[in-house]
Amino acid sequence: MDDLSPLDAAFLEVEDADPHASLAIASVAVVEGPAPSQDEFLALMRTKLPVLPRARQRVVRTPLDLSTPTWQDDPSFDLAYHVRRTALPAPGGDAELCALIARIMGQRLDRDRPLWEYWVVEGLEGGRWAVLAKVHHCMADGVSGTMLYDVLYGEGPAPELGGEERGVSLLSLLGNLVRAPLAIAGGLVQLAWSLLPVRDSSLVGPLGAPRLYRVVRASLPEVKEVAHAFGVTVNDVVLAVVTCAYRAMMLKRGEEPAPNSVRTMVPVSVRGDRRLDNQVSLRLVFLPVEAVSATEALHLVHGRFTALKEGHEAESGQALTELARYEPFAPLAWSIRLGASLPQRSIVTVTTNVPGPRKPLRVLGRRIVEILPYVPIAVRIRTGIAVLSYTDRLSFGITADRDSTPDVDVLVSALQEAMDALVAAAREPVSG
Repeated sequence: MDDLSPLDAAFLEVEDADPHASLAIASVAVVEGPAPSQDEFLALMRTKLPVLPRARQRVVRTPLDLSTPTWQDDPSFDLAYHVRRTALPAPGGDAELCALIARIMGQRLDRDRPLWEYWVVEGLEGGRWAVLAKVHHCMADGVSGTMLYDVLYGEGPAPELGGEERGVSLLSLLGNLVRAPLAIAGGLVQLAWSLLPVRDSSLVGPLGAPRLYRVVRASLPEVKEVAHAFGVTVNDVVLAVVTCAYRAMMLKRGEEPAPNSVRTMVPVSVRGDRRLDNQVSLRLVFLPVEAVSATEALHLVHGRFTALKEGHEAESGQALTELARYEPFAPLAWSIRLGASLPQRSIVTVTTNVPGPRKPLRVLGRRIVEILPYVPIAVRIRTGIAVLSYTDRLSFGITADRDSTPDVDVLVSALQEAMDALVAAAREPVSG
């Protein structure tokens, strides 16, 4: 029996506070056909369960949250309940697949059972099929979710469970705080400053339960080509095209893309081991939607993110998360639930960028062609964009609230146009 960390438990508290939120993350592996039978796929999952004990455990909470929730074996665990099967209507293209993803991800997982589902999806065009892996965010973050791909479909080692002794980790944390107090304090100030309200816009507001989902694809070698040409990172390129997408949406809606309009939350991995849990901090940055071109947006994003790294914001967020392990859980849970129920106006969107498997993977001998990511939205954040690399592909998964964002395709087309513009600019001959 293991305790959830405060960060893991926080995702449950946020979901409790927002009746329209389903805080499960997902990835969708598109696989060459033919699809295996249900018995074949169940047999595969049974071979992996011994190294994934979390798959057989459910979350057990104490009354009034007087102590941290724990992972306990589910006495009525039934693998067939968690491994489901469906098929797309013809023609089985992106539109049909995205509609299915949105419908499945809009539904909450059953808290009385282990918090995951796998969906085998038949009927994709080209004789393909897919596996949608849906896991509650309290179990895993994007990086540990990628580790599961190595375990299920590759030859990677099993994720670890539990953690180090509290006394050792607390001493290590306190040592870091003593060695670098000014850096941590400065980061905390910057983190607090980043939570001030943004300029009011239609991008933030109440959500309904239904979701929309869209996909944009890019070539990872081309993204790296852009990064090299402009002397920036791949993450800078990702955020630049996301910036252009939000600028286009605001203009289409007749709203001014002012410098303080779109603050995004960017999760930052602080993972130091292979534990199956959340090991992330965050950076909060204004996307430069005032930039009129993709190249201008790229330069501004690079400058802002460089300044954030120097400000130790992510390290400060990690320190706060670690310190929470040694605080009473009840007031922490109540404060998270209260904060999540308030009408926040600080964060407009979330942008995740996770490196996925570098080598091609196979499911029961069948090659995985691409992997599509899904990020949940909640607490008045009406859109979110997840980015995942797989071999030489980069996939953008766009999640949107159906009720408030029926124009999500504006983001799709603008993101693609911005990527094309940056690739073209990177290939322009240098004058002089």
